[in-house]
Amino acid sequence: MGDDLVEMEVLGVRRQAPLDQVVVLLLDLVGRRLLPIVVGLAEGSAIATAQSGVVPPRPMAHDLLVAVARARGGDVAHVEIVGLVDGVFHAALVLDTGERVDSRASDAVAVAVRVGCPVLCAREVLDESALEVEEHSADDEVEEFRAFLDTVSADDFVVGDEGGEAPEQPS
Repeated sequence: MGDDLVEMEVLGVRRQAPLDQVVVLLLDLVGRRLLPIVVGLAEGSAIATAQSGVVPPRPMAHDLLVAVARARGGDVAHVEIVGLVDGVFHAALVLDTGERVDSRASDAVAVAVRVGCPVLCAREVLDESALEVEEHSADDEVEEFRAFLDTVSADDFVVGDEGGEAPEQPS
């Protein structure tokens, strides 16, 4: 893997409101960046199904692709997300022979989760499209809580009208 490629972890597939989009989430473990890729419902389902270990009774398209590659004596070594053109992610399946097969990013990820191969992403794609992941250490959380305690008073927890009785609290 060259310096221009970053290994990603496939976190999973989520439905995003309000547009009801299906998004596959990839995490750059080193740079702590999240790459969301909008995919079709079928592709998102194919990724989620493979991640959960569900094996369909008959092979789906991605399963068939993997089976054909293996029947020909090859396998997918890794997949690469290589570009972003007009809002569309482009990818490649890299076979163990070194051959590259052009692919949609969603299909590449669906194949990768089936064969257990690495998902790599071009650094320039991450620089352009990834979101920084906020990290909070336990020390940060303790410090935030201490700051909260320094500014909070008992009056901040009064419920109801002043002088009125507070509602009964469950025990």
